[in-house]
Amino acid sequence: MTLKISNVTKRFGDFTAVNNLSLEIPEGQIFGFLGANGAGKTTTFRMILGLLDITEGSIDWDGKKINYSNSDAIGYLPEERGLYPKLTVKDQIIYLGRLRGMQKNEIVAELKSWLEKFRVPAYLDKKIEELSKGNQQKIQFISAVIHRPKLLILDEPFSGLDPVNVEMLKQAVVDLKSQGTSIVFSSHRMEHVEELCEYLCIMQHGSPVVHGSLKEIKRAFGKKNVFIHADFDLSFLKDLVGVVDYKATTEGCELQINDEAVSQDVLTALHDRGFVRRFALEEPSLNDIFIEKAGASYE
Repeated sequence: MTLKISNVTKRFGDFTAVNNLSLEIPEGQIFGFLGANGAGKTTTFRMILGLLDITEGSIDWDGKKINYSNSDAIGYLPEERGLYPKLTVKDQIIYLGRLRGMQKNEIVAELKSWLEKFRVPAYLDKKIEELSKGNQQKIQFISAVIHRPKLLILDEPFSGLDPVNVEMLKQAVVDLKSQGTSIVFSSHRMEHVEELCEYLCIMQHGSPVVHGSLKEIKRAFGKKNVFIHADFDLSFLKDLVGVVDYKATTEGCELQINDEAVSQDVLTALHDRGFVRRFALEEPSLNDIFIEKAGASYE
């Protein structure tokens, strides 16, 4: 069940929010959508879900348009959370599960299983307004997956969560993927995308600037990072041919080099100058690629 976005454009009056976007999102994969605020991520999600009309182009899932006949197989966690504060967790999820065509006893069993997984079994009969923000987000997540969707769209699922809850939700996403769910999620946090996604798209001003498998994107970027820990001054390295960026750290420095071979020149330049505790050549981070391809900092 591949999600195919073909030459999709969305205009609001004179403003183009998404411009000629074409993507194929493989079945059973976690696909990351990156981009600064206003890049067109949420607009794209809303078009996939049929909440916004497409100006031009088409979106197909498993070769069909998404409409009421197949929308029950899709889960959506919007960036703007929207639970009813006065309802209990149980009543909230039963209501949403029934809208998805589930039976009450099936919903309650599934809900209890998720509450156990998120280590909050006592919250079944608590009102939403009595829960912390992080725990409300867990319930919102459960509401998006209670019906075991085949396609799950998560818009900034980890924003505002503490590290423990982030790990819990990330594990839930990985488990769903292993059960065959296709997952598309957006995030500002490069490390989350790097950890979870095999494929990704970086959006800027409504258009993709980078798109493909994470491994291939890193390979095509070419540049590498070198991390050096040493007890002597390393600032001379910034003048070496092939060093494109130098950053001093408390333990030494980080270099960005334009070719793997330059690392040997760096190593030679360090010879006989003093004790080097660490010398590591690493792939570029997604953060490096994002900043170069999409311009300034993403925060």
